[in-house]
Amino acid sequence: MFPDDLSYTAEHEWIRNPGQTEGSVRIGITDYAQDALGDIVYVNLPDVGAELDANAACGELESTKSVSDLYAPIKGTVVARNEALDERPELVNSDPYGEGWMIEVRPADPADLGALLDAAGYQAQLDQS
Repeated sequence: MFPDDLSYTAEHEWIRNPGQTEGSVRIGITDYAQDALGDIVYVNLPDVGAELDANAACGELESTKSVSDLYAPIKGTVVARNEALDERPELVNSDPYGEGWMIEVRPADPADLGALLDAAGYQAQLDQS
């Protein structure tokens, strides 16, 4: 149900390593999260160059149901943001693992990626909740 080539967080973000920019990882929200949020109507992402702290809110997703924070899964620097979401936030719903990606981050410490969940671990967490 969740792509095996990604890592996951308990807060429902996914991480693709490597990202498109050398040394970066690409981050988005899972299909589970976008489904729970409902139709995404607005996405507020951090600017390129922003310094992120692990597990801190770094953006917002507004849906027809609520407003939810986007959390940084790792500490690092934003090197790219998905500008397409400014005009087409619904991409998060229609393609959460592809065109609906949110940001790319250059990790402060690449070893932090080892603490993330694999697809089976993420699924097990969902099964327990």
